[in-house]
Amino acid sequence: MKLIIGLGNPGPDYEFTRHNFGYLVVDNFAKQNNLSWKKHKDLQAEITDLKIGAEKIILAKSLTFMNESGQAVAHLKKFFKLRNEDIIVAYDDLAFDFGTLKIAYDRSSGGHNGLTSIIQYLRSPQTRGQDFIRLRLGLGPQLGVAEKFVLLKFNATQKKQLPKILALSCQALEDIITDGLAKATSKYNTK
Repeated sequence: MKLIIGLGNPGPDYEFTRHNFGYLVVDNFAKQNNLSWKKHKDLQAEITDLKIGAEKIILAKSLTFMNESGQAVAHLKKFFKLRNEDIIVAYDDLAFDFGTLKIAYDRSSGGHNGLTSIIQYLRSPQTRGQDFIRLRLGLGPQLGVAEKFVLLKFNATQKKQLPKILALSCQALEDIITDGLAKATSKYNTK
């Protein structure tokens, strides 16, 4: 079993903002597979599920705000009895230009508050909490203060590019599941 979770901020004020890129990816993934979301307050997430090959996939959107994403991830991990390496997190990343996708594993947060929270909640005596997969969705170049920039909506040019980027992101997630991390990383990180 694998968990794919998109990060973002809940509520209508944050819809279609850059910081909700992770939400957009998992929403698109759910739509492609004709899935419906169910809100689970105890898990602090909206979830749905599907099978990719023989693998059961839990698709989730955190209902916590970005800076507390670790709460939702920890609840989902415990409830579904997952290992850290069974978790795939899709999130916005200012380190890359808009439209760039990168797959990473076992890295620091890079200053992303959502990832910092996840790492803190997944940390244990056995693990540093970094040993999960990331689908990094490029947002750059950053204009102005990061905290304000990520809360703005995508500009007109970016909106036109979004359908292609979301489709590619969903394919990347599927490739991680079907082809494995190493092959998917090689395929997407060289583009």
